[in-house]
Amino acid sequence: MRVFSSLVSVVMLAGLTTVHCQVQSASAETHAPLRVGLVGLVHGHVQGFLQQSLHSPEIEIVGIVEPDGELASKYAKQYSFDPRLLSSKLEQMLDRAHPQAVLVYTNTYDHRRVVEICARHGVHVMMEKPLAVSFEDALAIEKAAHVGKIQVLVNYETTWYASNRAAYDLVHENALGEVRKVVVHDGHRGPKEIDVAPEFLVWLTDPKLNGGGALFDFGCYGADLMTWLMDGARPETVTAVTQQIKPDVYPRVDDEATIILTYPTAQAIVQASWNWPFDRKDIEVYGQKGYVITVKRDDIRVRRSGEGAKESREEQVAAKPLPSPYDNSLSYLRAVVVNGMKPDGPSSLDINLTVTEILDAARRSAVSGKTIRLPVSR
Repeated sequence: MRVFSSLVSVVMLAGLTTVHCQVQSASAETHAPLRVGLVGLVHGHVQGFLQQSLHSPEIEIVGIVEPDGELASKYAKQYSFDPRLLSSKLEQMLDRAHPQAVLVYTNTYDHRRVVEICARHGVHVMMEKPLAVSFEDALAIEKAAHVGKIQVLVNYETTWYASNRAAYDLVHENALGEVRKVVVHDGHRGPKEIDVAPEFLVWLTDPKLNGGGALFDFGCYGADLMTWLMDGARPETVTAVTQQIKPDVYPRVDDEATIILTYPTAQAIVQASWNWPFDRKDIEVYGQKGYVITVKRDDIRVRRSGEGAKESREEQVAAKPLPSPYDNSLSYLRAVVVNGMKPDGPSSLDINLTVTEILDAARRSAVSGKTIRLPVSR
């Protein structure tokens, strides 16, 4: 146990040395609240945000956009925010409130429109995963961000898992050898089965507004983590199989999906499901001389080959806690917008362009029944 605890501690400390330096530099900056606007109230993740961060000292909410007046009033009452913050149009809120950044809780199809409008106003954007419903939209978002000189970030719950960072650091310190296979599991019983809000369910199950079903909703996590582990490398091929196991519940979108990604010396299997009996978000990384398996947010299971024919035993250890600003989305957003930190990792636009390219190809593969070979460059 001591061997693996030491290994993980060394790897985590080495991997986060740069982080500590950036945090120390950032701490010297002014810590006035970041002025943010919320765009949309139809994404279920907005409820968690309002419960946990409505009164966070990191931010000041200066405007909220929601065209559905009844829904907007419901949330204003439920979370006790000033109704005067509400607007029905994004342009109106930007002109009136002048936020430094917006947090996007619309359907995925609307991400492109929101970014294009915000880019014209020079306002940075952080949206809930995934980036876009199509690679065409992703490229349009990239263009708008470049022209408007804004940052576009994508928020994944799994970005803030200490276990995922520990796995990443083990890979990048070559503690496992060269990566050969990665298996990612993301799923739950299904949005209807877990009683998501009606305004969330209606677009999650719309192929235009969500891009697909479980394929986009949960497949994006695996595509994001694999692209991050591979330092942004794009796969050579994408193969996907989707099913409608519950067509009576989800008649318009898939509820089960598997994506296989191939690289010159590695393969990834991304499993996305609305059919599992329990919530699950974890990754398995197999290298030439060992493996790491994440256990929820904070632990990892590690096994490495020993000298000669000797094999070590698997050990479960705790991952080191993540330091600010790498421990939550608001600290990270603030570091980028206020302190000028260059976006990197799972939330960065570069990584998420590849994620969307993968998801777009996976959707085409599932429809055609064929493997999609990505172009050498885009």
